[in-house]
Amino acid sequence: MILRLARIVWVITRFRLDTLLPLARLPWWLRGLFLLSPLRLVPIGERSRGERLRLALESLGPIFVKFGQMLSTRRDLLPEDIANELQRLQDQVPPFPGHQAMALVEEELEMSLEEAFAAFEPEPLASASVAQVHAARLHGGEAVVVKIIRPGIDRVMRQDMALMYRFASVLSRIPEARRLRPVEVVRDYESTLFDELDLTKEAANTSQLKRNFKNSPLLYVPAIHWELTHRRVMVQERIYGVPVADTAALIAQGTNLKKLAERGVEIFFTQVFRDNFFHADMHPGNIFVSYEHPEDPQYIAIDCGIVGSLTREDQDYLARNLLAFFHQDYYEVAALHIESGWVGEETRANEFAAAVRTVCEPILEKPLKDISFGQVLLGLFQTARRFNMEVQPQLVLLQKTLLNIEGLGRQLYPDLDLWATAKPYLERWMKERAGARGLLESLKRQAPELSRQLPELPVLAHQALSRAEQEHRQRGRQSAAMGDISRQLTRQGHRHRRLRLGLLLIVTALAWQPLHEWAAGQPWPALAAAGLGVLLLAWN
Repeated sequence: MILRLARIVWVITRFRLDTLLPLARLPWWLRGLFLLSPLRLVPIGERSRGERLRLALESLGPIFVKFGQMLSTRRDLLPEDIANELQRLQDQVPPFPGHQAMALVEEELEMSLEEAFAAFEPEPLASASVAQVHAARLHGGEAVVVKIIRPGIDRVMRQDMALMYRFASVLSRIPEARRLRPVEVVRDYESTLFDELDLTKEAANTSQLKRNFKNSPLLYVPAIHWELTHRRVMVQERIYGVPVADTAALIAQGTNLKKLAERGVEIFFTQVFRDNFFHADMHPGNIFVSYEHPEDPQYIAIDCGIVGSLTREDQDYLARNLLAFFHQDYYEVAALHIESGWVGEETRANEFAAAVRTVCEPILEKPLKDISFGQVLLGLFQTARRFNMEVQPQLVLLQKTLLNIEGLGRQLYPDLDLWATAKPYLERWMKERAGARGLLESLKRQAPELSRQLPELPVLAHQALSRAEQEHRQRGRQSAAMGDISRQLTRQGHRHRRLRLGLLLIVTALAWQPLHEWAAGQPWPALAAAGLGVLLLAWN
């Protein structure tokens, strides 16, 4: 871990990433620290700042490359020269040698390339952070792509995750950062990231997504060739389309960009709410647009290594929150956050609603091009900090996906009204979920279990009635027994009181005069007391 940390520091130094910091906005003491730093002795070189950042992320490995991919979609937050360089991380990461890829395919498939394929291209079509893709053709003539995991990537990723855990554990000790739940977020990120190293999981995700959008005009998903798919190698139908980031090519072929942007929003909400299974790595390198029907454009999705889903409770809360937000019902937003446990029960709904209104009201009814999501996110983080709102790890993937979709929409059609596009879909979904159709779907889901239990209902009813009768009789017996015990305790209490009084009288009589002098005659009060005591003892 120390060696990995040293390498990170060395890469930062080599590419002078300190020059990317906005020194003018830093506190004076931190600005002075950077100005006196030995880093300034290292020459910057002729490379642009965007190129230096891209090369540094490539040098540091897949986790840092993925961070750069996510940043590349946020052109509203980055200067254009940096965003253009980071865009190359989506499918232009330096590849590993072709002969190494071919040897790995033969090892994984346990057959020669000639047996598996009629043709195989040694030069990759594209190369990303975790894997690279080669073109091939099957013996049946089908054009395919072969996705191959980078050799040795597992070790580097585990080192980086160990560093992230160490950093997260330090953050979790800071009260201000504890609500962000850094360890849980890193743990969720780790599970999704390492799922990408098993291509059989990606193939299964791809098949599920293809089934969800079967015959859909919105989205096409290529087919998997399962007989040639293993843990480190996946063979998939080759697709042909325009990269969604190539806006000039889309315009040249007459693509309806407004409809394309609206369909991107619809695909997102369809995946999250209808299917509860969403592609969580929808950066532009994984999205294409079909050449066919540019006036009625269809997306093509690849690389389903990271997918997400929600519990039914989170799904409902999210939909109701979004609808309340679209209707500008901020009190409902606050009440739902409290009800779901996303903020503490002690939070006052009216104060939370006022804070959310202050952040969100300025962005409603505006097109994407007029919204500064950087300012919105900053405002939301400040609100979350004020009300001790905890990060929900299960929603982090969804938030990342939503940011990708929003960035894509901004790039394709900046005049898109995100809220007006999403609102009707959510309202329709909620109506279907809560109405007769939703009830029918729920009954359909539960039909197998109901059909299994239906023949047993008479027996179950008889058993329930028998248990109720037995419990009634048992309660009667218990009541009678408790009455007997109560009466016995009462009698024993009377007897104990008489016994104590008798003993007292005898002791009193005995104390009156020594026992050997009793025969000489006693005063009548002493004799009466002793006699009464004897009678009481005999009664007990």
